[in-house]
Parts: sequence; C-alpha cells; structure tokens
Amino acid sequence: MKAAVIIHFQKKEIMLFLSDVTYAHPNRDVLFVDINLIINKHEKIALIGNNGSGKSSLLKILTGDLTILSGQVKTDSKPYYVPQIFGQFNHYTIARALGVDIKLSALQNILNGQVTEENLLKLNDDWAIEERCKEALMHWNLQSLDLNQPMDSLSGGQKTKVFLAGIMIHMPEIVLLDEPSNHLDIMSREILYQYIRSATNTLIVVSHDRTLLNLLPKVFELGKQGINVYGGNYDFYAGQKQIESEALNQDIRNREKAFRKAREVERESIERQQKLDARGKKKQEKAGLPKISMNTLKNNAEKSTARIRDVHTEKVGSIAQDLSQLRRELSDTDKMKVDLDNSALHSGKILIDATNMNYGYSTDLLWDNNLTFQITSGERIVISGSNGSGKTTLIKLILAELEPQTGIIERADFRSVYIDQDYSIINNDLSVYKQAEMFNAGVLQEHEIKIRLNRFLFTKNYWDKPCSTLSGGEKMRLILCSLTISNQAPDMIILDEPTNNLDIRNIEILTAAINQYEGTLLIISHDQHFLKEINAERVISL
Repeated sequence: MKAAVIIHFQKKEIMLFLSDVTYAHPNRDVLFVDINLIINKHEKIALIGNNGSGKSSLLKILTGDLTILSGQVKTDSKPYYVPQIFGQFNHYTIARALGVDIKLSALQNILNGQVTEENLLKLNDDWAIEERCKEALMHWNLQSLDLNQPMDSLSGGQKTKVFLAGIMIHMPEIVLLDEPSNHLDIMSREILYQYIRSATNTLIVVSHDRTLLNLLPKVFELGKQGINVYGGNYDFYAGQKQIESEALNQDIRNREKAFRKAREVERESIERQQKLDARGKKKQEKAGLPKISMNTLKNNAEKSTARIRDVHTEKVGSIAQDLSQLRRELSDTDKMKVDLDNSALHSGKILIDATNMNYGYSTDLLWDNNLTFQITSGERIVISGSNGSGKTTLIKLILAELEPQTGIIERADFRSVYIDQDYSIINNDLSVYKQAEMFNAGVLQEHEIKIRLNRFLFTKNYWDKPCSTLSGGEKMRLILCSLTISNQAPDMIILDEPTNNLDIRNIEILTAAINQYEGTLLIISHDQHFLKEINAERVISL
C-alpha cells in the first residue's frame, strides 16, 4: 500500500488591502471609483499610470494621509512613505523630517544624566538610534550632513536621499516610494537600484524610471477602469501593451475596410434600385397607364429605395459607431502626429569649438581639467556628471550666456532651443493657444494652429487655459507642438533632465519626437533607458 502524499500550501500573508475604494478631491472631482488592491508580504510592485490617474493619491490613502469617500483600507503595519515633493518639510530639521528628533533628544538627555521616566519612554529602548542614523546617512553619501540642519538647505537630490536613508533607520515592513529616482545622479540611482534588488520589505513603487521598473516583478496599471495587474516587470508589461495596441490597430483597420465596403455597397444598391425604377417608369409610360396608377408605382418605387437606404444607413452607422469606439481606445501616443522639421544646417558642420575652457563662480574653477571638445551638426551628445559638476554652466557657455574665464570657445551661427527643467520657454501668463501662436512665423492660419494643438492632445477645452495650469507633461507636449508650428526647426535642441516631470506616456511622446528630429541634440539626463532609446552616441563627461 502506497503512502499518502501530503502537500502543504503556504498561506500568503496580506500586507495591504483595498476594497471598493472611492476617492474624490476636496473640490469633489472623483478621482477613482471602487478600486480594489491586494498586496502580499514581501511583494514588490510597480504602480504606473498617466499623470492625473491618482498614483500619488493612492499612496497617501495607504498612509492614511487622505480620507476616502467609501470602501475599506487595511495595512498590516504602518507604511514608510518617501514622497515625490518635499517642500512641506523645508522648515523642519533633517531629524524632524525623518521622525527621529524626539528619540535623539531623549537619548542625548539620558547620556547627559537626565535618566527620567519621560526620556526613557520617548527613547523606547532604541539605544542604537543615533548609530543607525549615522550608518544610513553614510550609506547614501550624506555623511557631511548634520541631523540638526534645516531641510531647505539641501538640494533636491539630497532631500530624496534623506528620506531614502529613513528606510534603514526605521526598518519598516511596508515601503511606499513616489518617484524615488527623481533628482538622483547616476551613482545615487545605483544605490537605489541595489536596495530594490535586495529589499525584503513589501514595496510599492511609483516611477517613470524604466530601469527601476524592470527590477520589480509585477506591474499594477492604474487607469479609469481600475487597476490592471501584469505578472512581469516593465519590459513584460510594455510587450503586452504592444500586443494589445497592435490588435487594436488591426481591429481599426478591419473596421475601416468594412466601413468603406459598406458605403460602397450602399451606393451601388441605391444606384441599382434607381436604374430599375427608371426602367420601370419608361415601360409604364410606354404602356400608357393611367396617371393614378403611375403615381402609385412611383410611390412604391420611392418607398423601396428609402427602405434600401435605411437598411444600409443603419449598417454603415453601426460600423461607424464601432470604429469611433475603437479609436477612443487608442493610446495618446498612437493618436499623436509628431512631425519636427530637420535642421537647415548640413551634417558635420562645426557648431562649437572649445579649447582649454574653464569657468568658476568664485576664485576656484569648476573643473579639475580644462575642457576641449567640438560639437558638430547632427550629433547626439550626453552631458554627464554628478550633481553640482557644472552641467548647466556648460550649457550656458555653449549658448553664449556665459564666457569662459580661461581658454576659448568659438561658436558658429545656429538657432537653438533650450528646454530646461522648469520649461521656462513657456510664458505661464499666456493661454495655450496664444503660446502656440508665438511660434507661428505667419505661415499658418488660426484653424491650422488649432489642428496642430489637437494633434498634441490639446482639445478645444485647453485653448483658453493659462499655461500656468498645465502639468510638466502637458508643458513638454506644448513645446513640441510649438516647434512643429515654427516655420523652421532649431539647429540645436538642448534638453535638461527632460524626463524628470514626465509620466511614461509623455516620455514615449518625447522619445518619438526626438527620434524624428535630425538636428543637433544635447541632453543632460540620468535616465539611461531614455538615452539608449534616443541613440545618444557621445558623452561629454564632467
């Protein structure tokens, strides 16, 4: 007799649970309805979705910072949250922002002899808190910072790293990260990636950094219909979306073909019936039928033609409705038509020739080694370096906004557009339409400008909106739209951290536009995935 085989199934421990959650902004605009979410212990999740879909709000619901209209939210332990925006902490010290100021103060008091019940209660037996803080800051290369210094004295990258260091300090079971690689240089991103790889915490990460997203084994896509789950990393998700997109485009082509065929059949059927009616009328006239009979036959013929027309109109209308619905399901990237003109300069023309160039804002020069390089028309060049290495200064030297303190720089005559992180090229006081019109060299009529705006997803509702109300992604799209309105594309486009404020959809739109452009491109970016996709071929390293 064979022994029975007993199989033990390991029960998964749920760490985060959302059931039928509905949330509305304070102005009562509903953001999402009946959202459901289950995340198990040790799972690592990428949460993606277009700007405005509610990713950051969902994280704040999980932390308890936002109140839902209805539904149920459960977390097994208090999540540790690394926000995307840090301005609300500017008046805090680093210790207070990290939530360790009370413990550190109590520890210091105890070490100074104030061994009171109150101090012991505040410390809560966490005698290693000071040591953990030092180790965590050192891990993120922040050892030069004092825990008592104000947050507003830090750069954007340092603020991000302070909150990331908090993970090592607090050792939470659940970690929520909102765009954690924003403002981080390449070295700091590598530390972040290593944490993601080795983490045993339950993780939810909101990010547009595709290198980071590929380290997470599951993707949750937040959209108008709720959350769709993809059982693979971002590359797997992108592949599935591509399959869905190709299938949708094939459906659209099939319906377009069916629509044309139905219209053709409709026309042929009506023409055939009209010919039959005309022949019948001639026979009736030859036969000399009474007028009343002729009118009866004429009415019957008209009714017959009308019935045929109604049948075909219904069929054509049904196909047209299906086609319209399918087109609405197209991604915004597929709907857009990006068509940047090429530079008028011939490829290979020397635009910048710098020899032993350097610059300093005080007595010290920025770069240990003077810079010698050329930039020729048609090149795609990355300006790389850690935070504070002088990348923006180099851009200003190239654009003649600064002159070198040592060495020389020779500049050819060329037209350039500099798109900085604040999108300063856009006048926030203008409406969307007026901003686009500023780039019109007088060639396009008003309706043609509006057609271009529609192509870049700026429908009629946007035309009178002030540019100050636009998101980062919308501003980038408006700049691209404006460049297509201009009579001649710039000879050089300079992009300073272009993907920092963009969601994945807008990064794809920007990538498509850049890959069509054949002028000179200078890019400051730490986004290696983006640089690979636009075929950046050369690096000026600072």
